[in-house]
Amino acid sequence: MKAEIVEGWPKENSIRISLSDTDASQVNAIRRALISDVPKLAITRVNISQGVVETDGQILESVNVLPDEMLTHRLAMIPVPTFPEEKLSFFETCPVCIDMVEAEKGCPQCQVLYSLNIQGPAADSEEEHVTVYAGDLTTISDPMFDIREEHKRIPITILSKGQFLELYAFATLGRGSSHQKWSPVSGVGFSSRNVAKLNNAKKAETLFALNLKTSDGRDIDAKLFGKSKTVDDVNTVMDLERALHQVGPGTGRDADFDGAITLEPVDGSYVLTYETDGSMTPVTAFNLAMDELTNRFAGLNEEISMALK
Repeated sequence: MKAEIVEGWPKENSIRISLSDTDASQVNAIRRALISDVPKLAITRVNISQGVVETDGQILESVNVLPDEMLTHRLAMIPVPTFPEEKLSFFETCPVCIDMVEAEKGCPQCQVLYSLNIQGPAADSEEEHVTVYAGDLTTISDPMFDIREEHKRIPITILSKGQFLELYAFATLGRGSSHQKWSPVSGVGFSSRNVAKLNNAKKAETLFALNLKTSDGRDIDAKLFGKSKTVDDVNTVMDLERALHQVGPGTGRDADFDGAITLEPVDGSYVLTYETDGSMTPVTAFNLAMDELTNRFAGLNEEISMALK
């Protein structure tokens, strides 16, 4: 199998990867590994302070509009920056604290610690409430694990006058097969890689007359196909594939168009597309998925070899 990032990608957290010399089952294995097997950090345990405190003569109570369970769930779904090169251990198998009792488990080798301490509006404030955001979480561990700028405006809850929220949140490694909070990707899909062929330029005017454009701003017209009357650029072909829906069945234009442009699959080639939640780059997610598959099949090969001895 050969993998190549399509020109112009990744774009922010999204990516397109061209895979060749492979088949659908292998590409689907990568898709499943991206969703279920890539290790990722997520908040798994939250200690919320309870009770009443007095600050500057104001009595504050540890309550808010959300139940603790829902608050914890929202915290769990916040993308936590994940760096494979840090080589954090899984909480359950951490060599430092594996022999400790459950209540005492957790160390810098297997978890990232966050704190949050915020109060509702002051008694004399004109504001009715304060919104608590993901950016209000403070990293007690290494600053590299600070919530990314793009995620800081994720709302968690709101606090009214006389309310406060104080908590400690613990993030640990896990896999999407255990819970969605540990899945770093979404919108994962793949399709056959195609080439577009211009069969009849005159009939293709039915499409060209719609004045559609490619994603990079070029006109969809006969010039795209050049002298070879063929387009093999992945991005352009996918733009054409979307454009062909405008002249397909049910549009009233299909009879005039009459297959003037066709898409033909490239044998053994596929295009994989997905985006990450921002906890890691899409390239990192792909490399980790491939590592997981490599280790899995290496272990399987070893087991088969031993069984056949």
